[in-house]
Amino acid sequence: MNVPPHAADAAETAAPRPTSADVVRARQRIRGLTVRTPLVSARRLGEEAGVRLFLKAENLQRTGSFKLRGAVNRIAVLASSGRVVRGVITASSGNHGQALAYAARAFGYPAVVVMPEDAAPPKVAAARAFGAEVIHHGRTSAERFERAHALAHERGLEFVPPYDDVHIIAGQGTIGWEILEDCPEVDAVLVPLGGGGLLAGIATAVKARAAHVRVVGVEPEGSNAHQQSRAAGRIVTLERTETVADGLRKLAPGLLTFPIIQEQVDEIVTVSDDEILHAMACLAVWTKLVVEPSGAVGVAAALAGRGVRPGERVVCVLSGGNVDPAVLARALAAPRG
Repeated sequence: MNVPPHAADAAETAAPRPTSADVVRARQRIRGLTVRTPLVSARRLGEEAGVRLFLKAENLQRTGSFKLRGAVNRIAVLASSGRVVRGVITASSGNHGQALAYAARAFGYPAVVVMPEDAAPPKVAAARAFGAEVIHHGRTSAERFERAHALAHERGLEFVPPYDDVHIIAGQGTIGWEILEDCPEVDAVLVPLGGGGLLAGIATAVKARAAHVRVVGVEPEGSNAHQQSRAAGRIVTLERTETVADGLRKLAPGLLTFPIIQEQVDEIVTVSDDEILHAMACLAVWTKLVVEPSGAVGVAAALAGRGVRPGERVVCVLSGGNVDPAVLARALAAPRG
């Protein structure tokens, strides 16, 4: 989505931002429909990276990704508002779509998900299994968003953003609270970075309780809109993206997430597709955890020595496990050092 610089500046200034209190309220709302995922020690991976490594296994979350937290919180707020809506709609590469479908079904709303033409088949099947109508359109996030907004207007549906929403961000921020409770001596948290909802939420929660903990965003090299925007001090829109991490493909940061990340996040690093596939294989072989490319970027960064310091206690957020079997096979077939 191309956003004129001045319009972006105005939106960033005016947009409401989630607080730690919003995260606390989100924890209450999502209880029962989400699970508290485990924090797993990964000794061998940590030895390879030169750190004490722990994994926040959101790949074991219901629907297979962290996205359920934000979706449930957002739909719970909608349901309590008293507003009458015909249903909900979103644009998603997959994980947010299936999470919204799950949450909408739990609260009795019909759901529509606009997904890219090359969406991972398991993610499409899961969204449909949770009751959503899936519409394929385009390959870029801009194309999906345009189509979803048009359908929302035509059908009178409530558009639920995948990341640029206070309640979505607050829901994702509950992961930050859990990390601090389960590993109070953590030094750094490495978080996958796509649109920015997960990173903005975790940073909001962590910095409110433990400002000294470093929060690091990890992007694919072929989709580094946040890194470029951070360097420029304004939102930069990419012409195209190219990465195996389909959940992290975005042309630009969110208008709401960008300023939060600028202020609260200590560092943004990138990893290559080869490093991502290597991390997926290491996770599968050494920890027995199946993680999709987007969920493996934090481990990829740690193994490459980016965003971490020797001897630190590091938590990598495994954001999802909804991997295309063909991609997993490709990762496992690659040689490991």
